[in-house]
Amino acid sequence: MSEIGFVALFSGINVGGNRIVKMAELRAFFEELGFTNVASYVQSGNVVFRAAKADAVALTRTIEAAFEKRWGFYSRIMVRDAAWFERLVADNPYPEVAEDPTKLHAMALEREPTAEEIGRLAEKCTGPERFAVKGDVLYLHAPDGLGRSKFAEILPRTLKVPGTTRNWRSVLALAEMVSPAPR
Repeated sequence: MSEIGFVALFSGINVGGNRIVKMAELRAFFEELGFTNVASYVQSGNVVFRAAKADAVALTRTIEAAFEKRWGFYSRIMVRDAAWFERLVADNPYPEVAEDPTKLHAMALEREPTAEEIGRLAEKCTGPERFAVKGDVLYLHAPDGLGRSKFAEILPRTLKVPGTTRNWRSVLALAEMVSPAPR
């Protein structure tokens, strides 16, 4: 069985000096779990790897349980395959702002939000930001940057669908790293 590429997106590690996990240790951890071609991208917890098992849900459960056992705390992990990243990039509803990757973000969601959840979020989007949900991805254009966005601050607790956010530069880098063929 041939291996396929995946990305593990960690939530809540190496942020604000808390829950520090060295990327070299995280890469070694993935190799110990039997994954191949393991690479990390930036310090916030993005691991690209190859696995024979094609079930992202099962991979997520395996990695989360082993991670918690190793480091002693829980980190939500979203495992996505190369095809998911290809769709993420292709479906970008804001191509006109993709050139400024600090203003465009993608939030990988644990599940597709309901129309009611999206509606509740839309009611709160009153600033300069705009968002679009496509499947299990929320795209966010924050013209003043994520750090200054009041909407980004309330987004997780309003939407109530667990997720983890990456800026567009990280999205493109991870898509390139996990890609099965040269782009």
